[in-house]
Amino acid sequence: MSFIKNAQTLVRENIREYGMFIALFIIMATFTVTTNGIFISSRNIVNLVNQTGYIAVLAVGMTLVIVIRHIDLSVGFLAGFLGAVAAIALVSWHLPVYAAIMVVLVLGILAGLLTSFLVAQMGIPSFVATLAGWLGYRGAIQLITRSTGTIIIPNAAFNAIGNGFIPDIPDFGILPGIHKITLILGFLGIILYVTNEIANRRKMKSYEFEVMSFEMFALKLVFVSGLIGGIAWLLAGYQGLSWTAVVVLVVVIIYNFITTKTVLGRHIYAVGGNPEAAELSGISVKRLTHVVFGSMGMLSALSGILFASRLQSATTMAGTLFELDAIAAAFVGGVSAAGGVGKVTGAIIGALVMTSLTSGMNLMGIDISYQYIVRAIVLAAAVIFDVATRNTGK
Repeated sequence: MSFIKNAQTLVRENIREYGMFIALFIIMATFTVTTNGIFISSRNIVNLVNQTGYIAVLAVGMTLVIVIRHIDLSVGFLAGFLGAVAAIALVSWHLPVYAAIMVVLVLGILAGLLTSFLVAQMGIPSFVATLAGWLGYRGAIQLITRSTGTIIIPNAAFNAIGNGFIPDIPDFGILPGIHKITLILGFLGIILYVTNEIANRRKMKSYEFEVMSFEMFALKLVFVSGLIGGIAWLLAGYQGLSWTAVVVLVVVIIYNFITTKTVLGRHIYAVGGNPEAAELSGISVKRLTHVVFGSMGMLSALSGILFASRLQSATTMAGTLFELDAIAAAFVGGVSAAGGVGKVTGAIIGALVMTSLTSGMNLMGIDISYQYIVRAIVLAAAVIFDVATRNTGK
């Protein structure tokens, strides 16, 4: 009974953090049953991860934008426009891949800083400033693709970013057909997770902070480790870890470190919690606005690169509705509409939730009209959940 009571208390006190994981589990379990296991097959999970990549990258940046109480509607067509610039840099300017990527990332940062200038320096509401960007970048992508239409990208190295997989070691008759490097990386991920959690628990106890019971802590370690191992096994069953997944993991690791372990991260959440109090305490709200929107622009560029690489081309309609998918993923992932609350890891779970809904309903043959309605319900439920948990002080 004490174990069940501890579990109920743990979930109740951390409902904001665990709610998204519970939702993802229910969605995946439902589609696994309704598609007779096709949804959870290795091939579909690998495709699901690759489809999530460019939205997940945007969702990470959008989470920080919403945390500081702003919004960015321009990221979709900015990603499409910069993806087209990458294609032109490779096809027409004949730049090497690394140079084209660097040029596009720098342009993304500059675009983000332009938005932050309008918001922080000119005092224009972010909704209006980024709506202007939405219109401008939509026109820009049509302008640069007008003469050529769809730009085909023949560069194999660039296209591998969105379609390639990390190389494997020879199997020597051991686990044939299974991607060994992916399994090894999954095992290393479990070790890093367990050691990090143990270190954090010891640190909290040394400062006499309250920690969860040992039984619940052990259960958490076993559950998450099993989840990591299960995902690694599924990915290893079909070509292994993709370069898209590697890019997303690197972005998540970097941004999670910045938001949880650095002064900059603490200042971002302080500004989101109370901008006036943050300014009075010596934090430059304008500087942080520039940093967050510049980061958003860079991640938009990276999203455009991933999308163009996956399609192996740049199209006039690239980027359509990306911004709405990113905003939805951020809210489903636990970011608060009131600002000051939200995690980078939550944005990834939110992106997986939205992509899983689309993938599962496609496998079931559900009409696209109903798909939009279901996604609307999920988004509304996430915001209602946020409001309800804030009102009850959770």
